[in-house]
Amino acid sequence: MPNKETALKAITDQGLLPLFFYEDAQVSLEIIKTLYDAGIRTLEYTNRGPAALENFRYLKSELASYSDLHLGIGTIKTVQQAEDFLKAGADYIVAPIVDPAVGNRVHEAGLLWIPGCFTPTEIHVAQTAQAGLIKIFPANIVGPAFVSSIKELFPGQLFMPTGGVEMDEQNIKTWFKAGVCAVGMGSKLISKEVLANRQYDQLRTQTQEALRLVKASQS
Repeated sequence: MPNKETALKAITDQGLLPLFFYEDAQVSLEIIKTLYDAGIRTLEYTNRGPAALENFRYLKSELASYSDLHLGIGTIKTVQQAEDFLKAGADYIVAPIVDPAVGNRVHEAGLLWIPGCFTPTEIHVAQTAQAGLIKIFPANIVGPAFVSSIKELFPGQLFMPTGGVEMDEQNIKTWFKAGVCAVGMGSKLISKEVLANRQYDQLRTQTQEALRLVKASQS
């Protein structure tokens, strides 16, 4: 059974958190299977449309045999949303904001809560609410220098930028040098073209390259 520790380890070991949403449940499933084939063992499906909850239930059912895959849900802003997706089997919860009430509900379930933060005050609130991992979002606005500047204010806190992470070795290296433990990657990895045109082979190749870039940046 997934818990806080296993979900966090999966993310930090992988160093890369792919994230996406697509209305078509079958295409969503094929995307996840392709990511898995490329070496991904944890990813975030995002709550970005009316179909998200039903899709997520379908994905969990279809991926039941993938025992080493952690499937998280992102864009969770309310306790009710957290409740719905916890019941649907989410392995961890990611948010674009800090709401300690959401964190409390996720902690009650014994799972990992990853809130999104943009300021030192938000990071403090998230840390006080026992966020094991904090998402810096939108990371393209603050950049790696922000993480470098605030990291020592929050000893032991783990950070992951989402938004502003490029499929580029120098960019990824700069983030890890700033002190992040992983990087989130959405449309730069799983693009609209990949989704619309079912470019699974291209996605597999890109994902393998992204994992290679991350490993090179972590060493």
